[in-house]
Amino acid sequence: MAVAGTGVFAEILEGEVYRYYADGEWRVSASGKSVAIVNPTTRHTQYRVQACTQEEVNKVMETAKVAQKAWARTPLWKRAELLHKAAAILKEHKTPIAECLVKEIAKPAKDAISEVVRSGDLVSYTAEEGVRILGEGKLLVSDSFPGNERNKYCLSSKVPLGVVLAIPPFNYPVNLAVSKIGPALIAGNALVLKPPTQGAVAALHMVHCFHLAGFPKGLINCVTGKGSEIGDFLTMHPGVNCISFTGGDTGIAISKKAGMVPLQMELGGKDACIVLEDADLDLVAANIVKGGFSYSGQRCTAVKVVLIMESVADIVVEKVKAKLAKLTVGPPEADSDITPVVTESSANFIEGLVMDAKEKGATFCQEYRREGNLIWPLLLDHVRPDMRIAWEEPFGPVLPVIRINSVEEGIHHCNASNFGLQGCVFTKDINKAIMISDAMETGTVQINSAPARGPDHFPFQGLKDSGIGSQGITNSINMMTKVKSTVINLPSPSYTMG
Repeated sequence: MAVAGTGVFAEILEGEVYRYYADGEWRVSASGKSVAIVNPTTRHTQYRVQACTQEEVNKVMETAKVAQKAWARTPLWKRAELLHKAAAILKEHKTPIAECLVKEIAKPAKDAISEVVRSGDLVSYTAEEGVRILGEGKLLVSDSFPGNERNKYCLSSKVPLGVVLAIPPFNYPVNLAVSKIGPALIAGNALVLKPPTQGAVAALHMVHCFHLAGFPKGLINCVTGKGSEIGDFLTMHPGVNCISFTGGDTGIAISKKAGMVPLQMELGGKDACIVLEDADLDLVAANIVKGGFSYSGQRCTAVKVVLIMESVADIVVEKVKAKLAKLTVGPPEADSDITPVVTESSANFIEGLVMDAKEKGATFCQEYRREGNLIWPLLLDHVRPDMRIAWEEPFGPVLPVIRINSVEEGIHHCNASNFGLQGCVFTKDINKAIMISDAMETGTVQINSAPARGPDHFPFQGLKDSGIGSQGITNSINMMTKVKSTVINLPSPSYTMG
């Protein structure tokens, strides 16, 4: 069986420490230091990665800039060909990459495999889409605007931004990396990837698949290290021409410091699930469990608060309780439904929210149980707006239920949040569904399904503190380019077939 850091991946490992990737080579940092990655299940160090220095970041930026110039002159079909090749290699090596995801972020084994496969599919789709979008320009003529004859032709096309800095989060370190890398590369940009600490080794394996595909040296780079050492240094680096970031509050800090650089950010959510009296209650219960508890609730688009009409609340709570009792809890290797949350500090934060709800009188539908980073699934009923869990994002397997007496009350709670990523509404009345969807201040509203980012070509965006810009393959490609216009001035007006 393929094992991480062996076989074709042997060259990315130096002794006990994984190398970083710069100028087409796997390197050891001059710092002589490494960063430990703790396995959330065993709570012991599983892997180590290089602690890169600011000087090494400077070098990476220089080589990326040089490589980008040549890449921008590479024919579009050729860029696409390399992306297709990388996608195939990524899918071929899904097993060792998934193994890293299991050990670094405690992702259940089957979900880890599907993340890698989905990532390969995303890269291929991006190559196809990029060839179509970037292969098209636009011709404008001047006589459409009052006072002008047809004596000017404006040709506009999309050109690359330069160097894209990609910062994915721990929960999808491969998939949310390639959703940035693919669009950046097809559009003719160079790339610097700063993976999250938990998830860095999976990301390094993924980068090696791009290396094996034969991309030009210096075009793709991956630096690892302490956020305190190189975090701000990267995001404020003058060599960066675009930042694509997925994560939490850090994104708000980055946006304040980044300067005149296009930003694409997705910063978490408090996705509300509004349940009306006429909803299919079995469908509701299934989606609350899937939406609230898959990958232990560590998803930006997880259901984070259920706003349910009082008249159906008892029935739904019972149905959800019955389903939660059947979930398996344990290590990711065993494909458990609920696995340990990513770090001890995450588990402590979740526990803080639970204890606050307990003090303020929430109804515990299960006993609160925790062992190390493993927290058993917990549904909290009769949650009120004065409880922290009503507003804060737990990023764990704990879900609050707020009972409402009108649709307006539900919409009000959803819109009072500082987040606005996604939301969902369950009803059989399509007219009501559309009215509620229009009233919800979120980037996406799902009707009769739990929130989800995919399919990956759908637009994906957050309002308010949930982010800036829009993702989805087409949107990301457009965002990682700028419009360049050339205007041809004719000596006299020219009308086609006049």
